[in-house]
Amino acid sequence: MADSNGQDNNQSPGGRDPRQAPPSPKVSRNLLSWLVLLGLTILLVSLLTSSMTTAEKLTISAFEAAVESGEIKSIIIKEDGLIEGERIVNDADTVNANPRFTVLYPREAITDRFLDRIRAKVPSVECQKPSPFMLVLVSMLPWILIFAFIWFVFIRQMRSAGGAGGMLGNFGRSRHRVPHKEHTNVTFADVAGIEEAKDDVKEIIEFLKAPKKFQRLGGRIPRGILLVGEPGCGKTLLAKAIAGEADVPFFSISGSDFVEMFVGVGASRVRDLFKQAKENSPCIIFLDEIDAVGRRRGASFGGGGHDEREQTLNAILVEMDGFDTNSQVIVIAATNRNDVLDPALIRPGRFDRQVYVSLPDLQGRYEILKVHMRKIKLGPTVDIRRVARGTPMFSGAELEAIVNEAALIATLGNKQFVEQEDLEEARDKVRWGRAKKSAVADERDRKLTAYHEAGHALIQALDNEADPLHKVSIIPRGPSGGATFSLPERDRLVYSKSYLLALMRVALGGRIAEEVFFNEISSGAASDIKQATEIARRMVRDWGMGDAVGFVYYGEDEGKTGMFDLGGRHYSDSTAETIDREIKQILDTAYAETKRIILENRDKLEDVAKALLKFETMTGEEINAVIRGEAIERSSVADLLDDAANKDRQVGTARPIQADEAPKTQLGDGPLPQPG
Repeated sequence: MADSNGQDNNQSPGGRDPRQAPPSPKVSRNLLSWLVLLGLTILLVSLLTSSMTTAEKLTISAFEAAVESGEIKSIIIKEDGLIEGERIVNDADTVNANPRFTVLYPREAITDRFLDRIRAKVPSVECQKPSPFMLVLVSMLPWILIFAFIWFVFIRQMRSAGGAGGMLGNFGRSRHRVPHKEHTNVTFADVAGIEEAKDDVKEIIEFLKAPKKFQRLGGRIPRGILLVGEPGCGKTLLAKAIAGEADVPFFSISGSDFVEMFVGVGASRVRDLFKQAKENSPCIIFLDEIDAVGRRRGASFGGGGHDEREQTLNAILVEMDGFDTNSQVIVIAATNRNDVLDPALIRPGRFDRQVYVSLPDLQGRYEILKVHMRKIKLGPTVDIRRVARGTPMFSGAELEAIVNEAALIATLGNKQFVEQEDLEEARDKVRWGRAKKSAVADERDRKLTAYHEAGHALIQALDNEADPLHKVSIIPRGPSGGATFSLPERDRLVYSKSYLLALMRVALGGRIAEEVFFNEISSGAASDIKQATEIARRMVRDWGMGDAVGFVYYGEDEGKTGMFDLGGRHYSDSTAETIDREIKQILDTAYAETKRIILENRDKLEDVAKALLKFETMTGEEINAVIRGEAIERSSVADLLDDAANKDRQVGTARPIQADEAPKTQLGDGPLPQPG
């Protein structure tokens, strides 16, 4: 794990951390500060003025009477006709305790004659005219304050986010993220099951740390690495580990972040991303889901070839291997649709390597489960390798989901740790859905399901070419009424013809069991028919296993369609008829062979079906024991319910339970133990 307190001393000559994006231009705030200070001063003065003693308002007649009587000490005549004055106050005069007064006089009445008459009676008369600057400032002050508020709240925030381009310039800015190793907390120790992919990206990190070591013999660093794999195999997790291990800036962005409603924005963001990457080189750019912008050009009829997506792709092509190429910027991209990418994008010189992050094998699943099980409490009976064997074709994300679901199931069961049965239930839940234990099924449907699953189980147990039987259940789970699970002994990279025929026989066993024992067929074999037909079709069209068709490929070429290629088959009608007859013949042969096995072992199948009706869920060892004629020594679900009911009746007829007593076993203390 990365040290959260570690410091990075690898800085540029200017003292700036090269992993950080270049700072956006800062606007001087001196003028804004003075305007805000001026507004606050005016507001403070107005508050102080309003807090002073309020002057008395006089009428015009009262003012003229006071002037004639000589009671006015001084007056100030303002431009708008407002007259402010002060009376002569005697010490014994308590009536005129407030000497200040105001009177609003008509502006047209303030003439020279009026002023001469006032000066003859009042000792101090002043005519005040406001300065033009103050008039303009007072009139513009509200607008200045409004503009300052908008600047501070909106425009300044947009400039800080969008750089020198302002609000509109933000659309052309790259929306990348720069995760440091202190932030990701993911290292190569957290990535398991994809050792070859880890080795490929480790070389990139080593080159960035010591480029002269690799350039000694004239080699150059790969400009790009394309991570290809099924969803959930760990492509993004591997990128996080690169960010956690590398001591260089790591720019992370999704392919969909380049696309915007404005034309040209995607290409602008590509140029901005690579511009910032070159300023911080050496560095790594990670493009997640690159197929969003890197699809093959000219393969659609939607508006020609000069659309927004193609402009973005052209910008990526130029930046990765154009005239202005910076060899210190490495691009790592991830996708699960490399078949739709443009050939110019994945050629050597742009993406020099294609790293396939495949589904983990048995050892890989074991290592992945160990990584995820480090943070949960495991019981002493947990066999991690058995769980790994029982999860063929599971991705790393599904394995993580199994561990998490098992922890939740154990928590809901009030257990102290996760047991093996919790992991088994979690695996079935992740792949096939939650078990519908509360569903009330019709007795005939329940019996039909039992014989159907018994047909699958019998063929899988007796056929030496099929995978070993693991578990059979007639409890509804997901869309199916029951399920038969196998436990492969090894991972299969290739499929032999005998193994494929065995899979077909296992799939057909359920339908044939219904036909033999009920003289009737149902729709419960829909998925079995689909599976068997798909196997037969791929045997004939893709793998050349048909006798009549021979060693010819008649499958579909995905990702090979051009502008005027609408897909479809590339063979004649007579060849299609031959393929159909070959598929039908393979299915008929497998059907006849499966029916022969069931008729020869009719008694064994019936014993298995009766055991399933009693126990509902049975392990592969128990099924094999029933086939050998041995008895199963354990209680069924019905027996457990009857025992619990008898205990409740005995407790009800006995003495009352005291307050300080607690029954050792109660029906409501937790879930009922599941058979098998």
